[in-house]
Amino acid sequence: MPSTDGPRRVAVLGSPIAHSLSPVLHRAAYAALGLDGWSYDRFEIDEQALPGFVEGLDATWAGLSLTMPLKRAIIPLLDEVSETAASVEAVNTVVFTGDGRRVGDNTDIPGMIAALRERGVEKAESAAVLGAGATASSALAALSQICTGPVTAYVRSRARGDEMRGWGERLGTEVRIADWAEAEQALHAPLVIATTPAGATDGLTDAVPEHPGTLFDVLYEPWPTALASVWAGHGGAVVGGLDLLVHQAVLQVEQMTGRSPAPLAPMRQAGEQALAAR
Repeated sequence: MPSTDGPRRVAVLGSPIAHSLSPVLHRAAYAALGLDGWSYDRFEIDEQALPGFVEGLDATWAGLSLTMPLKRAIIPLLDEVSETAASVEAVNTVVFTGDGRRVGDNTDIPGMIAALRERGVEKAESAAVLGAGATASSALAALSQICTGPVTAYVRSRARGDEMRGWGERLGTEVRIADWAEAEQALHAPLVIATTPAGATDGLTDAVPEHPGTLFDVLYEPWPTALASVWAGHGGAVVGGLDLLVHQAVLQVEQMTGRSPAPLAPMRQAGEQALAAR
């Protein structure tokens, strides 16, 4: 567990990184916890620059947050990787231990579960995932813990479908593949997780059922998405990207500082204020 004594540094790395909300969330946590000597920055780092950056860190560093495209590239640089991170071959959190070891974890997966639990979703009989990128694999990992039935993934290519089916086999979850052209059918699932880029689901708004279940749209900017807005208008429960971002950051703060529980409410408020100011 990292020491909270003295100045400590943390940062988020990725490319592009300029619009990351992570500094806002973590700084709000440090303020609420009274960690005056802690700082949290952002660095534009790609895969080529990553090894040199990590090797150049000194003992004042407590941890790192990783975003795309570094979640897989960081793994060879670590001394240990959690089972959660290994299950999807993606690390978004690195903690530097007191003895100098680098330990990687993935807080996106438990962050998704916590965000859903906060909205009353503990279990789902079945689910649908829109998209098949990196976030979709984390969604499958989360669903492997809360979904008791099959997960249908709506994808644009056979290769992506094969990847999702492979992740399902690895995670012990039955994954059925459907073409993106049939994505309107996804909206009838009790739990829908949209992992697609901005605008990708806008064409589905007319297909939102009269009494929808729960939509988890991982985007936070722009927000609400067209799909989330119509979904909420039909009375369905909506979980957003800021919910995910805050919950995964809460877990990062707890791991990096050794302080628990992390201050969820101030972190969410800081994120909401930052988005409103943009």
